[in-house]
Amino acid sequence: MKRIGVAVGERLLGRARALTTIEAEANEARFAAIARLITEWQPALLVVGLPLSLDGEEHEMTARARRFANQLHGRSGLPVVLADERLTSAAADAELREAGHGWKARKARIDALAAQHILQDYFDAA
Repeated sequence: MKRIGVAVGERLLGRARALTTIEAEANEARFAAIARLITEWQPALLVVGLPLSLDGEEHEMTARARRFANQLHGRSGLPVVLADERLTSAAADAELREAGHGWKARKARIDALAAQHILQDYFDAA
């Protein structure tokens, strides 16, 4: 996971919004950036996208996401919820294309916008 999209939201309002994308090669750098965001935003829980194939089957990236969620819980002490992320990147890309963004702009925003879709889907299902 070199790029991690981040979204924030208000559970009572049921609204999510894209915040940023963490870009880091090293695990420690990723977790340091996440720790800074947790300190700043003080979330009650963390939602991690769970990549599944279109038919709902798990694969290598699913296992990596589960490990990441476990590490995130261990490091933050916060509850971590896994949420289906199928088609969220495609939806984010389509939204950015429709808004007229070129490839470079889409690449810069797609992960955070996909995170917004994951969080919004989580709120909508609650």
